[in-house]
Amino acid sequence: MSTPVLDVRGLAFAYADGHQALYGVDLHVHRGERVALLGPNGAGKTTLVLHLNGILTAARGSVRVTGLQVTRQNMQEIRRRVGVVFQDPDDQLFMPTVRDDVAFGPANLGIRGDELDARVADALDQVGMRTFADRPPHHLSFGQRRRVAVATVLAMRPEILVLDEPSSNLDPAARRELADILTGLEVTLLMVTHDLPYALQLCDRSVVLSEGVIVADGATVDVLTDEATMRAHRLELPFGFDPRRAQAGR
Repeated sequence: MSTPVLDVRGLAFAYADGHQALYGVDLHVHRGERVALLGPNGAGKTTLVLHLNGILTAARGSVRVTGLQVTRQNMQEIRRRVGVVFQDPDDQLFMPTVRDDVAFGPANLGIRGDELDARVADALDQVGMRTFADRPPHHLSFGQRRRVAVATVLAMRPEILVLDEPSSNLDPAARRELADILTGLEVTLLMVTHDLPYALQLCDRSVVLSEGVIVADGATVDVLTDEATMRAHRLELPFGFDPRRAQAGR
């Protein structure tokens, strides 16, 4: 198989208060894969994600993105290659207009003029928000702000798109619209979610992280129908949801 675009080896991390969040995590994601990262609250999912673009740095082990190790010296390029969309879009939107927010990252890379305009237009087109370019972000609905947050990352042309709970706080229509957008993107995707039907809809592969270690890694439908693993790690499907039936209907 090809070299992973995301290669996490033996990653361990403890916070300053002594809490050990990760214990030797190995995770390998290949170009074009769509992987759901599942697990109960406190499993270490957010801690792992924060290592992927250098917000946290490994106490032990390593993280490489398309062969480049995540270190302070490589931080600018790592943050171009790995785009993280946080759970709350207001953590990423702070400029006067949507256009300004989407342009902010590429402009910091030194991109100017027609190329910058093209990046902004292309990113907004991908999320269906081009007609909102001159609107203040705080005038948009929550679902629209989440789509703009995705666009701010897409404008950087990342190798990997990481989404933290992308379906949270969305109404059913906004949830479906975002799924349609994500399905159409040609990018490697890692999605942290508690929304197990969304994981099945968007990701062929799922990884379960529990108490700082990976306890399952396989086809999403197989993970979600493994009753012993689901029960042991506090993962519950919505009442009446049958992953195999849903998979067959896709």
